[in-house]
Amino acid sequence: MSRVYVFDHPLIQHKLTHIRDKNTGTKEFRELVEEVAMLMAYEITRDLPLEEVEIETPVAPAKAKVLAGKKLGLIPILRAGLGMVDGILRLIPAAKVGHIGLYRDPETLQPVEYYIKLPTDIDERELIVIDPMLATGGSAAAALAALKKRGARSLKLMCLIAAPEGIARVQEEHPDVDIYAAAVDERLNEKGYIVPGLGDAGDRLFGTK
Repeated sequence: MSRVYVFDHPLIQHKLTHIRDKNTGTKEFRELVEEVAMLMAYEITRDLPLEEVEIETPVAPAKAKVLAGKKLGLIPILRAGLGMVDGILRLIPAAKVGHIGLYRDPETLQPVEYYIKLPTDIDERELIVIDPMLATGGSAAAALAALKKRGARSLKLMCLIAAPEGIARVQEEHPDVDIYAAAVDERLNEKGYIVPGLGDAGDRLFGTK
């Protein structure tokens, strides 16, 4: 069974409160989402392997640690996932970025893949799938399945806010994928929105309705 990590860092929780606030405008909302994504990336990369190298400081030779070459990939789910990418890239500028576009079929209500562009070596990378809202879990589960079908072997799911229903679906369909969230909220309402949530993340990021 996949594990769920909820980040209780004070800075993340403080910024998430302002993200939730309906009076927060588009510019500030976008900046806050980037900042929280960067703080979450700091935590989500905690287990990256290190190796020892020898360097010269201005004072003396020294043995020091660097990342051991683990390749990373960021896969935002369009469109709201785009709002978190730049914040993560500030910490991990060498990460490759792929994209997955999904829409919900109005009749079946199932996610349909309409766009996918990935790094060629996803089977060698640790991939972080990014979607601000894990609501029903349909889009996230479909994105993870699409990546596995194309050879992905190491996957994590990163979101700002998760609903219990979405967590349960991802755990059922992808028990090998750990979930990282800044908050787990109460439930979904009849329209599939997370309660209390933050509304529609894509609309608030891009100023649309």
